[in-house]
Amino acid sequence: MPAPRGKLVLLPPNRVWRTYQGGRTLDRLAGNTAPADSHFPEDWVASTTRATNIGRETIREGIAQVLVGGASHDFAALLASDPEYFLGSAHAAQFGAQPHLLVKLLDPAIRLHFQAHPTADFARRFLNSPSGKTEAYHILAARPETPQPYIYLGFQRPPKRDALRRMIATQDIAALEACFDKIPVNPGDTYLVPGGVPHALGEGVLLVEIQEPSDLVVRAEFERGGYVLPESARFMNRGLEFCLDIFDYSAWPANRLLAEAACPPRRRRALGPDSYQDNLIGPERTPCFQVRQSHLRGPVTKTEESAYIAVVTEGTCTATVGGETHHLSRYDKFFCAAGLGAVQFTPSPTATLLECYPPAA
Repeated sequence: MPAPRGKLVLLPPNRVWRTYQGGRTLDRLAGNTAPADSHFPEDWVASTTRATNIGRETIREGIAQVLVGGASHDFAALLASDPEYFLGSAHAAQFGAQPHLLVKLLDPAIRLHFQAHPTADFARRFLNSPSGKTEAYHILAARPETPQPYIYLGFQRPPKRDALRRMIATQDIAALEACFDKIPVNPGDTYLVPGGVPHALGEGVLLVEIQEPSDLVVRAEFERGGYVLPESARFMNRGLEFCLDIFDYSAWPANRLLAEAACPPRRRRALGPDSYQDNLIGPERTPCFQVRQSHLRGPVTKTEESAYIAVVTEGTCTATVGGETHHLSRYDKFFCAAGLGAVQFTPSPTATLLECYPPAA
């Protein structure tokens, strides 16, 4: 059967098991009549990446099922059926039939583990992986019981390598946490977290995570929320000494966070009399992905130069293309193929789209 062309690709929930608890808000968005936190706190959006979960290796977890023209498709198989249409010829030639991008909705009920991810260079040299895990956070909302959401990003008081080894080996979490300051975040904020930079998400923060397509992680903390990580889930089966090389031991004071991690909007182009698109993360910040935000204040017909994954972050709108009109509510997600062409968006009365783009080919 030929790949469906000329249609918007809709992205239903694709929940993935994780070692921490959350997901109550995602349950509510999915219409669950009894939303509750569980070990499914993440929605992997338009994913072709397998999740790495100890004891769940037989489950094809992480690969998304999508809707095109009312029919369900395996997203990885759909892209492979016509990579030049879905991803663009230059992208397909360089990266193959996958977007080289992973987007998630994260809904943690508890603070996540202190952790770090390898850079792409480290992953290629030592882990036989084409991708590390530089990532970015776009804050959507906070739970009512979380009046001031926060993240940890970079060591503000960096430990020496030997001290970090001791903290991790003895699980001295108080000493580890003392290396960080809480970074207050608010809806609309965007932060870039380069590979190697230690970090943790605070509890109660609903956000979009944009990242390189890998599940590589070094966890410096072994227990959260009553769940103890198996030893194989702590150091990627490489051991603590190997993983100490992944950490960025430089200091991230407030002025550096503002200059290198915070990503304020910068106007990119007008989309109409009152509508416009901002850059949040461009190629000057990272080669791994790009992030834009379109503010719709009236009907807009919009074409982009590459494929992208979008999340409606504010308001509601319709999207009309290929003879179909889709009604999109807040936090609905969709994928626009590189060859799709113009899409007409009509907000009611306003809407904001967060648009996540793969790396430039």
